[in-house]
Amino acid sequence: MKKYIFNKLTLAVSLLTLIGYSCKEDFLTVLPTGAIAKGQLTTKKGLEGALISAYGQISGYGTRMVHPNNWVWGSVRGGDANKGTDPGDFSDINPIQRFEYLSTQGVINDNYRGLYEGIARANNVLGLLKEAQPDVSADDKKRIEAEAKFMRAHFYFSLKRNYNNTPYVDETVDVGTGIEKIKNDVDLYPKIEADLKNAYDNLPATQGQVGRANKWAAGAYLAKVYMAQKKYAEAKTLFDAIIANGVTTGGKKYALVPNFPDLYKASNDNNSESIFAVQAAAGTGSVNNANGELDLNWPYNTGPDGPGNCCGFFQPSFELANSYRTKDGLPLLDGSYNMPANAVKTDMGIQSSASFTPDAGELDPRLDHTIGRRGIMFLDWKKHPGFDWIRNQANGGPYAPKKYSYYKTDKGSLQDNSSWTPGYTALNVTVMRLADILLMAAEAEVEIGSLTKAQEYVNMIRNRAANAVVMQDGGPAAKYVIKPYVAPWTDKTLARTAVRFERKLELAMEGHRFFDLVRWGTDVTDINAYLKYESTFLPNTLGQGATYQAKHALLPIPQGQIDLTGADILKQNPGY
Repeated sequence: MKKYIFNKLTLAVSLLTLIGYSCKEDFLTVLPTGAIAKGQLTTKKGLEGALISAYGQISGYGTRMVHPNNWVWGSVRGGDANKGTDPGDFSDINPIQRFEYLSTQGVINDNYRGLYEGIARANNVLGLLKEAQPDVSADDKKRIEAEAKFMRAHFYFSLKRNYNNTPYVDETVDVGTGIEKIKNDVDLYPKIEADLKNAYDNLPATQGQVGRANKWAAGAYLAKVYMAQKKYAEAKTLFDAIIANGVTTGGKKYALVPNFPDLYKASNDNNSESIFAVQAAAGTGSVNNANGELDLNWPYNTGPDGPGNCCGFFQPSFELANSYRTKDGLPLLDGSYNMPANAVKTDMGIQSSASFTPDAGELDPRLDHTIGRRGIMFLDWKKHPGFDWIRNQANGGPYAPKKYSYYKTDKGSLQDNSSWTPGYTALNVTVMRLADILLMAAEAEVEIGSLTKAQEYVNMIRNRAANAVVMQDGGPAAKYVIKPYVAPWTDKTLARTAVRFERKLELAMEGHRFFDLVRWGTDVTDINAYLKYESTFLPNTLGQGATYQAKHALLPIPQGQIDLTGADILKQNPGY
């Protein structure tokens, strides 16, 4: 069914767009531009279409650096990965990974503007809702308002984490009514909390379309916002309720997916662990409906024997790979995983035709579902050949991203061949999943609750990870040894370290790491240690003075935005 909607492409410019949706994943499909009367936009169909337009902007809809996978903002900045590929390819990311941000950088402006477009679309829904036609029931109004506020909170939270305070614009302000005079001097967190509380109180537990937010997604997001502010007691209350009672939008009780790799299969989208995800679909006629933000992040030059075939971005770091070293099944929490004796053996600096002795030490099996490395099966394609699939080892290292890659058996069905690259897929990207919630709940327990409960949550994650063994040639592909923590946790500092490290292992390459380090207050120490270590392998990429300072926790406000409003309205972040 076709529905016409109204959206704002910027805070200052509005236009009419035609959008289509259904009860399946193709509800984000955007159709050709059209124009309609405002009266049609305030019907139930019109309001639903406007709401879906806000959902559509979560992915950026063709604008890079907006998508909540945060592969640059969260993973590259956090040390999960290097930009990779050739240094001159998408070079605007180079200053980001070296912490040499410029207020004039295009990627920073794209992120800022794309997030505000999402806010404009959510505000548009709320504005139209005030003039809703008689066919919009009271229950519909309550739900639509709650969904729009959930969306608005999502976009503002992204802005808050990247820029701190930015102008707060709601549905009451528009062009000609003072929008250009709003300063960035108001704390966004109370506004974000208010929207998410409204969503938590008013959204239903289940919805007719699985891609929509429900009550429990709003509660999980609110708890995440609390954690960012160290409001552990408020977060713990929500975590307790979510873990005990939460269900997916489709009505499934929240539960860890039994097998870790099944989290990253398009055929298993919207599973029991998915709390909120960016929906994706293939074969709709537009790759904008697919998982498009990751279209560059594939092994290079694979030909028909591997996925993507371009472009070698987002290469997992040496430091991340080493983090999966285990001893007697447990991680090396003392940081010794980077010592030469413990570092994961790589083929850095040698051709794939040269002999290579695989790593023979104990490893966490999640390594080989997160990182593509030489000699290990790359999903159902073939063994990663090393050098042949790496575009520029000297610039990015020997590894390839593996999470969110499509399977050979997905070709032509859950993968889209209609564009310049086959790297568009129907695989959803999770914004929040249960493992993320369990590990944040464990953090809250460490800070104000029970170390025993924190250990229980972490062991749930570790026990599931034991099912992640990669099999090849009739047996395990490596010496996988992973065990739960058995000795009771009695030391708060040790428990805190264990919980934080588990987040690194479980959520690697999912855009969380940088934001975790910042909220823990360990960013300066940990990122500089990462840069020092990683630069020994990639001196031309991260050497020659790449350092991290406290100011780098925030991006600069785009200079173009300041020029539009005036420096007396929009204040630059300190240090830029």
